[in-house]
Amino acid sequence: MEVRQRKLKSENEDTYEADYRPRFKKGHPGRRYFVVMALLGILFLGYIAISYDLKPVRLGSQAIDTLAFSLNFQKPFYVVVIDAGSTGSRALAFSFHESILGGNLILDHELYTETEPGVSGYADKPKDAAKSLVVLLDKVKSVIPRSEWQHTPLSMRATAGLRLLPGHKAQDILEECKKLFDESGFQVSKNSIAIMEGSDEGIFSWFTVNFLLERFNTYSPGSTVAALDLGGGSTQVTFSPTPAQEKKLDGHIYSVNIFNHNMSIYTHSYLGMGLMAARKAILTHGMNLENPNAKTPIEIRSECVNPIVSTEWSYGGLNYLVKGPVNGTHKLVKTQNFAGGEVDRPIVNFSECLKIIEKYVGKIKVKPEGLKDHEIYAFSYYFDRATEVGLVDPFSGGIIQVSAFLKQAMDACDYPNTDQPFICLDLTYIYVLLRDAFGLEPTTKLFLYKKINGHELSWALGAAFNIIQNGL
Repeated sequence: MEVRQRKLKSENEDTYEADYRPRFKKGHPGRRYFVVMALLGILFLGYIAISYDLKPVRLGSQAIDTLAFSLNFQKPFYVVVIDAGSTGSRALAFSFHESILGGNLILDHELYTETEPGVSGYADKPKDAAKSLVVLLDKVKSVIPRSEWQHTPLSMRATAGLRLLPGHKAQDILEECKKLFDESGFQVSKNSIAIMEGSDEGIFSWFTVNFLLERFNTYSPGSTVAALDLGGGSTQVTFSPTPAQEKKLDGHIYSVNIFNHNMSIYTHSYLGMGLMAARKAILTHGMNLENPNAKTPIEIRSECVNPIVSTEWSYGGLNYLVKGPVNGTHKLVKTQNFAGGEVDRPIVNFSECLKIIEKYVGKIKVKPEGLKDHEIYAFSYYFDRATEVGLVDPFSGGIIQVSAFLKQAMDACDYPNTDQPFICLDLTYIYVLLRDAFGLEPTTKLFLYKKINGHELSWALGAAFNIIQNGL
């Protein structure tokens, strides 16, 4: 699913066509035994159905595939993708097989493992950046048979963390990681390691969500869902617009071929609008940080932090000492004991913090018109923050309205919490981003999940399909 861009005519902004045409590897073992497997599948269909309790709608295909595996006529193949994000690195090892009936690519299993910080956190120590990936590769090797390593593609794509670093620092990190990959025993190429374009990140995430939800049955805009991915350094909005919506979305439209069906996809990656990048900009609002000293913590006084807070925070290779404002806001709160009375409570001045955040989000001028008309799945930091304040279950996820983020933000800002010193800021930012930048209504529903059918909501699965279909 590599995006090969070809300029099309557009009045205001370049529009591109992306070729997502699946090209499965020829000569897969399952192809050679298609006829034999089909016959054996019919003979043993009843036995397999009882043994594996298969659903009727997929009975035939799953039964034959299962039989092929049991007779060693078919075996899985693997793809490993490392997501080198701004706040951490995640390795995902996927196991696939090609269905004998129909030749569809089936995702069987995946390993998900992560480590912190991300490689961009080693901006001045590129060798250490590569070393941080060793633990991920060791875990991947534990689930993939050694005999398959040389046939298993290994790829790393860096996102906004490296995009925001000076070019030479990012390149030094990539070169050290390439050396590690060359010695890993996995299948690598000169394109195995790279900084990923924001458009790829958005489209790969959108593909992952819709593939796991099985929404590619009709290949129409109405059958697919929108994907909102909030990372540390950037955020992506991706959906398939209706023809009427597409006319209002000048630019950022891609013609995408999904399993031999063409679809128009809108995707926009907002660099600097990820949760950590936005937090840094909001905390340092009004400060001059042109030449900061990387060795000395930078003291920050912020209106978006409770007056009692004093905490250390690191981002982008710099260390900060974050505190509330000098003249913090307080309010009298009635006690709940029998004696009555009032206590003085330090709080965040919500209205002042809101102004700072609205000003920062106001920098976004290109907005995803029509997003609110789609079913919206939001993940990454959207999900994380929602679970931290009890909006959705951390294991099963859930559905909320946009207004729920506002309510939780106001509650968080009204209560001193040194365990979560940035929760007021983060929740307020998420609400303003959804409302002002993305045009969502307070009543707009958000489907918040970390996994679907046991698989991670990550752009890595889309990237894995790209590797299978187009090569490294």
